[in-house]
Amino acid sequence: MHLWVLSMIFVRKFKFAIMFNALHPLVSSIINSENTKDVKMQDICELLKAEVPHYDWVGFYFKNGDKRELKLGAYAGAPTDHTIIPYGKGICGQVAESNKNFVVPDVQAQDNYIACSITVKAEIVVPLFVKGENIGQIDIDSNTPDPFTKADETFLEFVNSEVAKIL
Repeated sequence: MHLWVLSMIFVRKFKFAIMFNALHPLVSSIINSENTKDVKMQDICELLKAEVPHYDWVGFYFKNGDKRELKLGAYAGAPTDHTIIPYGKGICGQVAESNKNFVVPDVQAQDNYIACSITVKAEIVVPLFVKGENIGQIDIDSNTPDPFTKADETFLEFVNSEVAKIL
């Protein structure tokens, strides 16, 4: 790889790490506010969509009672028909079963992808744990090809750890 390409990759990663660090206190402030849980969740979705350039849709899915399915909670972005997702189906359904982060740099390359919009190019889903149990996840869609880095994963794990405090 050329030195220029390597330096651009480094600059991109460094820029996002700084941006995510700056968002930490804002996320914590939302969680510690006097608002209701639902308002806090909505505020986090709107904050992330507004402040992270490659986050075009941000939402939380949660375990739907005793059913083996996820139900859409708060989100920011275009409306979706996918308000219920069975375990195992799509990226979100796979994360519900695996309990692991799933980064998809190119959604067209995934056999088990549920298309929400023709503009979506990439997706990241990070499980949300409360007392060691996977009770949901944060789902991010991006219209930018392959935008997610380890910094995104680390930041979204932080967001979920903060959200877990109010659930």
